[in-house]
Amino acid sequence: MALLARYREPSGWRSAWEIVVTAFPFFGLWAVAWWSVDISYVLAAFVAILNALFLVRLFAIQHDCGHASFFRNRALSDWVGRAIGVLTLTPYDVWRRLHAAHHSTSGNLDQRGLGDVTTLTIAEQRPLPLRRRLGYRIYRHPLALFGIGPFYLFFLRNRLPHGLMRAGARYWVSAMGTNAGIAALLVGVGYFGGLDVLVFVFLPTMLVAASIGVWLFYVQHQFEETSWDRGPDWQLQEAALHGSSHYVLPGLLRWITANIGMQHVHHLQARVPFYRLPEILRDHPHLAQTQRLTLRESLGCVHRHLWDEESRRLVSFAAARRA
Repeated sequence: MALLARYREPSGWRSAWEIVVTAFPFFGLWAVAWWSVDISYVLAAFVAILNALFLVRLFAIQHDCGHASFFRNRALSDWVGRAIGVLTLTPYDVWRRLHAAHHSTSGNLDQRGLGDVTTLTIAEQRPLPLRRRLGYRIYRHPLALFGIGPFYLFFLRNRLPHGLMRAGARYWVSAMGTNAGIAALLVGVGYFGGLDVLVFVFLPTMLVAASIGVWLFYVQHQFEETSWDRGPDWQLQEAALHGSSHYVLPGLLRWITANIGMQHVHHLQARVPFYRLPEILRDHPHLAQTQRLTLRESLGCVHRHLWDEESRRLVSFAAARRA
């Protein structure tokens, strides 16, 4: 939206400060967890899990770098994003391309599968053979979505440029370069800290952060009154405003997640730095009331599995049977 374009200008010092107040606690807690391994594995794992929150925030910064909204200098944004990508196990250039495709097709029933959560309509699910219906049910189960899925996505799938395998050498360089950085990190941690540090510090931080990240992405578009349309009826701004949630989080969680809950505004104007999103809600109160999803309400999103094209609601398997 042109109305929101005036918020796009990032502040260099503010962006640098956001990196400092995120990276310093992250590496500080990493050091504390490492030191705690010699005292108690439980204590080390607890600190590592706490540190996952700062890793989520680092991913949010990487996300803004991918939208070229964090620094005025695009090259600086890209290299900061690539460096963070080693910590988040995410090849930056691959993710940036796929995430851009997600923004340009979100809510379009004719262009699903580009960086989104697989979602079938009731009409599509009914004629499927039993094997495929069962596979979809397993895929949409919370244990698969937020347990197995995050591990598969960040630890396995991201090791190759899936979705861009034939799109050029650039994406292979991104994936293999990130893999090399991760390998160097793991070898260094293993050499100086041993297997205990990898198991009780590295793994808990990464796994918990991955699950939180997938949850945040899920609730951005997988809620009851989201919006999906077929090609001729699909409109980019309509999908952005009505197909993305305003996840209303407490202040501390809003800071940890870098305002990522303001997803409806972000989809309207992706070039706005995350720290300027609250300005938009302040200056345009109607946006603050649009597609609100509270923390408590978000828990019910895991029970919504199929898009009902008639009622225009995301419904549960049980509701689909009744329909």
